[in-house]
Amino acid sequence: MITILNYGLGNLFSIKNMLKRVGFDCIITANIEEVERATKIILPGVGHFDYGMKKLREAIFFETLQRKAMDEKTPVLGICMGAQMLLEKSEEGTENGLGWIKGVCKKFDILKMNEPLTIPNMGWCDVNYVKESPLNVNINKIPRYYFVHSFHINCTNPNDVLATTEYGYTYTAAVNKENIYGVQFHPEKSHKFGMAVLENFAQL
Repeated sequence: MITILNYGLGNLFSIKNMLKRVGFDCIITANIEEVERATKIILPGVGHFDYGMKKLREAIFFETLQRKAMDEKTPVLGICMGAQMLLEKSEEGTENGLGWIKGVCKKFDILKMNEPLTIPNMGWCDVNYVKESPLNVNINKIPRYYFVHSFHINCTNPNDVLATTEYGYTYTAAVNKENIYGVQFHPEKSHKFGMAVLENFAQL
């Protein structure tokens, strides 16, 4: 069963509805037993990094999530701040991230931009997949996804970068390391290309 984690943050029902549109059942839960039975896990997230990490660590299923992801290698998809939380830490706060992917979430650097742009990045951006992954199967042309964020993923290991995009400069839009996946964009708001990502994850 595809399980969407409910720890008080994220577009839970939008994700569930998009999965239903592509033909997959899922549940939204904070129940330990249901997380234990999960065959795939979605970690949503919106808001401040520190608040999100505190809420996730307070969730009764947190230790189960750690074991499912790290020991049992259950596929996990982090979305938006959920993807940022896969990293070791963020410049947005002082809390440690999950550390499943090495790296730091960085604030957009206006001084690095080739033109002055407003922060947060809010809107549609083209995404370039830089390696093959189950998450981008049959997504042949450069897709467009919807983004809303002021901080972005910065991986220590370039091999963990799945896709990049541009907003003033090039940065990481998606990551993949073994069973761990993360997308900075919102697939549940990204129409056909977002549907394709969620369908690919559901079919893992």
